[in-house]
Amino acid sequence: MTAGALVLLGGSALADEDSAFVEFKVLKPELAMTAATAALEYCRAGGYQVGVTVVDRFGVPQVFLRDRFAGAHVWETATRKAWTAVSFRSGTTELDQATKPGTLAEGIRHITQALPLGGGLMIEEGGGSLVGGIGVSGAPGPDIDDECAQAGIDAIADDIAF
Repeated sequence: MTAGALVLLGGSALADEDSAFVEFKVLKPELAMTAATAALEYCRAGGYQVGVTVVDRFGVPQVFLRDRFAGAHVWETATRKAWTAVSFRSGTTELDQATKPGTLAEGIRHITQALPLGGGLMIEEGGGSLVGGIGVSGAPGPDIDDECAQAGIDAIADDIAF
């Protein structure tokens, strides 16, 4: 009976592998812009000048916005935070905690593009599929960068929850 179950399971797994295509979802550029704008405006309302990057599910930037007085560093840090969130399928605040010196995952901090510093969040559609990431940099703390990033996601939540 066990061998038969294994054969059936193996057969169904092989059927999926026979397909020539992989299907996935990504944000439309308009939604990426809406999320970035909402995050920037949320931070601006709090008195913070930031940069915001929205990446697709593969970490490729779709949108970058920089407020007029945000530092030059925000391009790199916002982009790396968004990339890190989608690459490791984790918010960067959680990744910061998981990769502290002395932990098993500490090596992640040595990957050139990775930036385990709060302000990077995954963007998931209603069914739980990863569709992008958002990174914010420039607020006086990574916890505030997280708030701004969440405001960007909240601005498109109705559009991606199906």
